[in-house]
Amino acid sequence: MGVFSRISTIFKSNVNAALTKAEDPEKILNQVIIEMNEQLAEAKQRVASAIADEKRLQRQYQETVEQAKQWEGKATSAVQKERDDLAREALARRNEHQRLADEYKIQWEKQRQAVDQLKEHLRGLERKIEEASRKKNLLITRQKRAKAQKQIHETMAGMKDSSAFEAFDRMEQKVGDIEAAADAAAEMADFEADTLEDEFAKLETKENVDDDLAALKATLGQGAASDEVQSDA
Repeated sequence: MGVFSRISTIFKSNVNAALTKAEDPEKILNQVIIEMNEQLAEAKQRVASAIADEKRLQRQYQETVEQAKQWEGKATSAVQKERDDLAREALARRNEHQRLADEYKIQWEKQRQAVDQLKEHLRGLERKIEEASRKKNLLITRQKRAKAQKQIHETMAGMKDSSAFEAFDRMEQKVGDIEAAADAAAEMADFEADTLEDEFAKLETKENVDDDLAALKATLGQGAASDEVQSDA
């Protein structure tokens, strides 16, 4: 199983475990990001190890090629000195190192290709984690907004169903009754005041009429007396 396949398997199992342990989306998403970053750190270590292996194979290849060149140089020197026996031995060593260098080169190239793939996978994983982090923040924001809206609607629904507004209605009616009683009392007070004033007004009117009658009688009496005087004369 490849490193990224194993990381994917571990990640999925951890996510499933988190989902079964918690129901809060924010906690789950935060745990998922933590798990992803942990797996990313592990992947980076493995990629770094693969790079180190690739560098080691490259160094061994280059060292073996250099050794092959050295033995070829020794073979050339032996031929120049007419030591064919040493030249043969040197060429045999050169060929041995050359075959080893060829093998190192093959392994180095394969390791280099593997490292390039691992780097690409690592960059892809980093992009996915960055995207997941951004999406996590959006989802948490949406969750908080939805939760706030739900609480507001539940509160409003609870207020509609409760006796809070009924109490206001009762108090409004009671205050209206008190206001009506106050208006009635004021009207009765005005009525009583008007009745008393009417009685006094009637009394004054009666007195005035009596005065007028007396005055009229007096006037008539005075007129009759004058007529009697004139007839006697």
